Amino acid sequence: MKKRVTVLMGGFSAEREVSLNSGKAAMAALKTAGYIVASIDVRRDARAMIDEIETTKPDAVFVALHGRFGEDGRVQGLLDIMGIPYTHSGMLASALAMDKPVAKRLFADAGIPVPEGRIVTRAEATAGDVLPRPYVLKPPNEGSSVGVHIVYAGDNANPLAEWSFGDQVMAERFIPGREITVAVMGDRALGVTEITSDRGFYDYTAKYATGGSRHLLPAPLPKSDYDEAMRLSLLAHRTLGCRGVTRADLRYDDTRPGEPGRFYLLEVNTQPGMTETSLVPELAAHAGIDFPALVTWMVENARCDA
Repeated sequence: MKKRVTVLMGGFSAEREVSLNSGKAAMAALKTAGYIVASIDVRRDARAMIDEIETTKPDAVFVALHGRFGEDGRVQGLLDIMGIPYTHSGMLASALAMDKPVAKRLFADAGIPVPEGRIVTRAEATAGDVLPRPYVLKPPNEGSSVGVHIVYAGDNANPLAEWSFGDQVMAERFIPGREITVAVMGDRALGVTEITSDRGFYDYTAKYATGGSRHLLPAPLPKSDYDEAMRLSLLAHRTLGCRGVTRADLRYDDTRPGEPGRFYLLEVNTQPGMTETSLVPELAAHAGIDFPALVTWMVENARCDA
């Protein structure tokens, strides 16, 4: 008998449009793989979502939500209570990954290099420099580079003039060098991509606008560094207790003449973008796993912590 899969998509975070794209692409691939597929555009109504999930009678739920209220453990906890297997990481790992300050402490304890930084208030960040320039200001619990600002030498404008993410701000030392990302699938890293952008910074627009970035796959790194990027990403995945598919974002500082490059882990994405041209499916294809095979693996490895 064919399995029934319900795709949760949309949601009400700042990443709603990205989630809709991921959900539509996942649905098409799941149908190609032979599943009976239903979808739910998640709204801010838990009772309605529960009713819709029960109506579709899924054998598994494919979670294509991104950002808060979809990627941070809340939906995962609800599915645990309902006893329905779902893709990606469980409630605790999802919550830990979304809470960047907590995740950074866990990474550092595991021996994974992370940028130095601290949590400040919005008033502190607006009043003056909270770290030596250049430094980064970002929300402590958003994804897709939403709300990220880099404060460079000579900048005079208020970096948080349009800030809408609460009173807490995460400040980090800016790491020069190159943008690196690694896909992890279960117990193995699939490969390493370098991301370049004419915008100078891999922000939300660079990630999702057509032509906003270029992906160099495999990343042009020395083999030892390529392997190190995969090692650190798999270690980060395991440190948080993730399962299924994740994507680790790193900076590679190779700007010091005569010194070896060094990686800094920025974050682990427990529900990365899932269109055919997104980074994880692209890395999977490079490893010989096409998109329908990737989503099939995710559904067949779905589980809950009921």
